[in-house]
Amino acid sequence: MIRPKILYRLIHINWVLMYHGLDEIVLKTNLFRPIRYLAFITPGFWFKSKKDSQAVRIRRTLEDLGPIYVKFGQALSTRKDILPDDIADELVKLQDRVPPFNNDIAKSIIEKELEMSTEEAFAEFDPTPLASASVAQVHTAVLHSGESVIVKVLRPNIEKQIQSDIGLLYELARFAEKFWPDAKRLRATEVVSEFEKTTLDELDLIREAANAAKLRRNFENSEQLYIPEVYWAFTRKNVMVMERIHGIPVGEIEQLKAGGANFKVLAERGVEIFFTQVFRDNFFHADMHPGNIFVELPDKYIAVDFGIVGTLSLSDQRYLAENFLAFFNRDYRKVAEMHVESGWVPSTTRIEEFESAIRSVCEPIFEKPLKDISFGQLLLRLFQTARRFDMVVQPQLVLLQKTLLNIEGLGRQLYPELDLWQTAKPYLEQWFHDRIGPKAKINKFLKQFPEFAEQFPEVPSLMYKALNNAAQAQQQAEAQQRELLKLRQQINDNHRSTIWTMIISTLAIGLVIFFR
Repeated sequence: MIRPKILYRLIHINWVLMYHGLDEIVLKTNLFRPIRYLAFITPGFWFKSKKDSQAVRIRRTLEDLGPIYVKFGQALSTRKDILPDDIADELVKLQDRVPPFNNDIAKSIIEKELEMSTEEAFAEFDPTPLASASVAQVHTAVLHSGESVIVKVLRPNIEKQIQSDIGLLYELARFAEKFWPDAKRLRATEVVSEFEKTTLDELDLIREAANAAKLRRNFENSEQLYIPEVYWAFTRKNVMVMERIHGIPVGEIEQLKAGGANFKVLAERGVEIFFTQVFRDNFFHADMHPGNIFVELPDKYIAVDFGIVGTLSLSDQRYLAENFLAFFNRDYRKVAEMHVESGWVPSTTRIEEFESAIRSVCEPIFEKPLKDISFGQLLLRLFQTARRFDMVVQPQLVLLQKTLLNIEGLGRQLYPELDLWQTAKPYLEQWFHDRIGPKAKINKFLKQFPEFAEQFPEVPSLMYKALNNAAQAQQQAEAQQRELLKLRQQINDNHRSTIWTMIISTLAIGLVIFFR
């Protein structure tokens, strides 16, 4: 049974949809289908604006529904291959043009967190936001030491609103798992749990600052990617101060063209940065929509907003690398075998059938430029194929899949002719050589040698103890063996005595009967 708070939220969502003139969506749902004939009494039927397009109404609906729905719109904004152009273009505004909250409230949050006035903290502070996103907004400032910075402030009461929406997602996931067989295989509640973790992590700006610092170290002196510096003295849970960067938003294609950007290099570097973060560092920026990526001309990226990052276990990391490489080499049998070995599909799966199914999905996309490939359609077909083989979705990979789709969206905008496979394949081959090849094994031995050398003087003592224990164990085993032999002999003797007793008793009884 749906709890009252969740039911209220469902009704509120449908009310917002109707308020913005999206009655047709509401009245197609099972909840309101019985009363769809009463559409004429809805506010959208009578009052929806004639001047606003459907795209504008969809964007405003997502803004009114809150941060989780804004994030959903942000993800969709990069997928012009699956959305009409007018809707995709309108959803782009959700990336950094969400309506800001009151300037006085923002200032009071900053002063409360820093325990000083903005005049004491900054030489200059602009109360008008530079940008406003789903969970926070950004103001510009100048430190007393002269550095230009941005001040990021969380929206008030944002956590309470997000918790409410996540509660709704849990209810919907449980409902789906109860009535939709595929939901169990998709592990809907686990996916929601993973989403909850990453979303709540985004509400702690100290954690975000730590993520930024780690990425900055990983790409220190890099020619591909720049990460701005964090000013820890002014960073708290609800406020973060970071170096202000100057670049062209990656989505401003015409401005990049006018500035002489090298689109081919940018596209290739985007792929290389992604694989570097996932496989070299095992720490990747997982919110790479165009609102968070800028370009320093001609071909260097600048990243911001580090609230969502991803990591993988070593087994998942190697598994993905092997899958990618087998996929690039069109070794579909190896892909099928690894799915079975990892437990992602049942061990009873026939490898030949699974291999054939994967080939039918993947083969058509090779030797095509990125403009002719849709990962959205590819994932949909893989999903349909996986259903036949009871493949289980891995919640820990949801962030990675989301990031891959963002990378695809960026690639389409920058350089549609990019050969994704040829760009990624050499990197993965080098990764395998560095991690698994002979040189890697020697380096691993050399790395562990100091520890081994430190313990080496104790080896004779340990060997003596091991041999002594083995000798004692052998003696104990021999003693036990002798006891077992004695016991067996005693049992045999008792068995023979019992047989002779039975024979003598039988003869005695027979003689008594005979002479009676």
